[in-house]
Amino acid sequence: MHHFTPLSGLFGGALIGLAGAMLMLLTGRLAGVSGILGGALISGADRAWRAAFIAGLIAAAIIAPLIGAPSPAHLASSNLVLFAVAGLLFGFGSRMGNGCTSGHGVCGFARFSTRSIVATIVFMGVAVATVALIRHGFGG
Repeated sequence: MHHFTPLSGLFGGALIGLAGAMLMLLTGRLAGVSGILGGALISGADRAWRAAFIAGLIAAAIIAPLIGAPSPAHLASSNLVLFAVAGLLFGFGSRMGNGCTSGHGVCGFARFSTRSIVATIVFMGVAVATVALIRHGFGG
């Protein structure tokens, strides 16, 4: 099962908050990953920082296991079709919700945006329901 690690969660959350605050202070932009990725795919003057942000996310996932963090590859399913369908659904939902969990949950929530608070509550509710169905509703 999983180990409760409040200090690493606190440290990780603080780093996410710091990164979001720095991005807002330095560029005036919110740290919503779906918007950053979407903007990086479209040519524009601010494409470089968006590419650097995405590269940093990927690099962190590669480097973290080298310093002792659990590897995401060991925690996830190896079903690539499942990943593709999940990614498409997440992308579609991000477009419909005008942002993803990082934009609404980190930046929008911190700004007390009503739309972001509602979106985050919906994200979390669906996540809880999905885990309950997958772990307890199918196949027992």
